[in-house]
Amino acid sequence: MTRTARWLLLVVLLAACGVEASPEGPAPTDPPPASEPAATSTVATTSPSATSDPTTTTTTPAAFPVIVATSAGDVEVPARPVAIVSLSPTATEMLFAVGAGDQVVAADSFSNFPPEAPTTDLAAITPNIEAILAFNPDLVVASFDPGDLVSGLAAAGVPVIIQDAAVVLDDVYVQMEQLGLATGNPEPADDAIAEIRSRIDRAVASVPDLDQPLTYYHELDSSFFTATSQTFIGEIYGLLGLENIADAADADGTAFGFPQLSEEFIIEADPDLIFLADTICCGQTSETVASRPGWESLTAVVEGQVIELDDDIASRWGPRIVDYLEIVAAAVAEAAG
Repeated sequence: MTRTARWLLLVVLLAACGVEASPEGPAPTDPPPASEPAATSTVATTSPSATSDPTTTTTTPAAFPVIVATSAGDVEVPARPVAIVSLSPTATEMLFAVGAGDQVVAADSFSNFPPEAPTTDLAAITPNIEAILAFNPDLVVASFDPGDLVSGLAAAGVPVIIQDAAVVLDDVYVQMEQLGLATGNPEPADDAIAEIRSRIDRAVASVPDLDQPLTYYHELDSSFFTATSQTFIGEIYGLLGLENIADAADADGTAFGFPQLSEEFIIEADPDLIFLADTICCGQTSETVASRPGWESLTAVVEGQVIELDDDIASRWGPRIVDYLEIVAAAVAEAAG
């Protein structure tokens, strides 16, 4: 996936939180092969943009410094951080999931989970270097660089880990592993990843095999933007054998997997399930969907299969993605029953 496509994905996912995106930052280069002294621990990744099979290699850190190989390049963390600033709601959730919550001193204004996250008024999309440095961080984690974040913090001696929006499910595991290593919590990170994998396996196994796959429509906002099977969101549904009605609307990929559908298109497709990822941002409910002209006769509406999602869970690629999958799996099992 191109840097532009990754940026579009980030914009769409953040839209659920009402964030206004800034211009795209400079494109990163692929990380060079890891080559560190024997005393330095490292986690090496293969960028999902270069291959469909990301791999991760980890050695348990005996001591710092550690080097984290990200899609934006190698990042050296000289000592176990005790003052982390997170500029990404997803990163905040990951940091707490891997056992680094007590090391996070500040999180951006949209980091509303977990409840104990130290949410501040720091801007994630238009970060202010001086405001970040006021927290005396020894590590900053962000989802993208608008142009001067990494260089500005580097001038102050603060390492920055950039973690792009996930493109495939394996990206979640890679990023959690990166943060586990960077924060000195590799084993808790491995445990958290193993638990997510186990829950995903159980959720997938809970869905019955069907002769004919169920179809679905995933609503990103009330103007009918959606996501195809070629996106991270689409992969989650694909694990459960669902068929995406939006795929035909972006067959050539010109919408980068996020086409805007028409009401006529959706009504004609008549999905078996409708998933609303715009309940918070746009006030959409099963009742508002049923009241749309022509929608009252849709199979999903008639069968009571309009599922209201938490926008945040549906728009972040962190550890709660398994909660999302379990909600979808339960809906599929009910619809198939």
